[in-house]
Amino acid sequence: MYSYLRKALFALDPERAHNVSLDAIGAAERLGLLSLFADPPADDPVEVMGLTLPNPVGLAAGLDKNAQAFNGLGHLGFGFVEVGTVTPRPQPGNPQPRIFRLEEAEAIINRMGFNNLGVDYLVGRVSRRRYGGVLGINVGKNFDTPVERAAEDYCHCMEKVYPYADYITANVSSPNTQGLRDLQFGENLNSLLDALKSKQAQLAREGDRYVPLAVKIAPDMEPEEIAQVAAALRNYGIDGVIATNTTIDKSSVSNLPHGEEQGGLSGRPLASRSNEVIRRLADELQGALPIIGVGGIFDGESAVEKIRAGATAVQIYTGFIYRGPAVIREAAEAIALLRRQGEGNRQAQDAG
Repeated sequence: MYSYLRKALFALDPERAHNVSLDAIGAAERLGLLSLFADPPADDPVEVMGLTLPNPVGLAAGLDKNAQAFNGLGHLGFGFVEVGTVTPRPQPGNPQPRIFRLEEAEAIINRMGFNNLGVDYLVGRVSRRRYGGVLGINVGKNFDTPVERAAEDYCHCMEKVYPYADYITANVSSPNTQGLRDLQFGENLNSLLDALKSKQAQLAREGDRYVPLAVKIAPDMEPEEIAQVAAALRNYGIDGVIATNTTIDKSSVSNLPHGEEQGGLSGRPLASRSNEVIRRLADELQGALPIIGVGGIFDGESAVEKIRAGATAVQIYTGFIYRGPAVIREAAEAIALLRRQGEGNRQAQDAG
């Protein structure tokens, strides 16, 4: 059924199609019609950051920035759903047009710029959640907040969403907010992580509830930069890392219509670079914290590649836009098969 829906949606402007889709998913959930569009995978529980996910395939942040359709999205088969990125104050984001489909490459370029209705609006939505699964909330800074004061924005959002989140992600890797990626390196990163961990400890004491903290990083890093980020995540006791955000390297699509638009590239062209970052992270982290792999997942095999590279769970965004709910089940079943094969191999080795 989704192939027919996609034809209609792809006839619309990308941002219009995005908004129509969220409205439709929300309405279908309220009317109990989502079973017509999805065949959720069987449970295949996995532990990530102390949380039990029903399956290791989640929805990446960015699709549902304002938590307008997460109740419906959660019923499509995702093992976990991440909403946001949300900022302290509402902001319109960058001028339109700001989303571009590259259908030949099964890719998207976006320069949305953290357009959202603000953290108070999002809190109003998630405080009335019907979705009983694992909910992550992705937080960032307002576009006009200087980098040296970014921690104030992140901590403000963290405090607001803490009672409602199962985990919180600090987005320091979007290419569409000026200066944001500077937060991934050196003293900027150390100061931010220190502030976030202090706020997390305070909120855990006050609420008698520990909410894990993840950091989302970019794919556009050199090996030594990945090593430095991994060391900082370990040193500050961050609970998880999400790898990766969109890439600013559009050389693979530069010959296509819209291929040189400003913004971050997602979809199939991102897969290999994302996998390489995951492999390097896994080597550096040595299991100290889990990796959630994102970028270019369109089927079971591309999901499995993330797990083989070192991820414990994965997230999908662009693949969901191009393929619909079917990709959730394919990815979950492929990972479940890989895990069964791995368990079988371990049992055979123990018996030997």
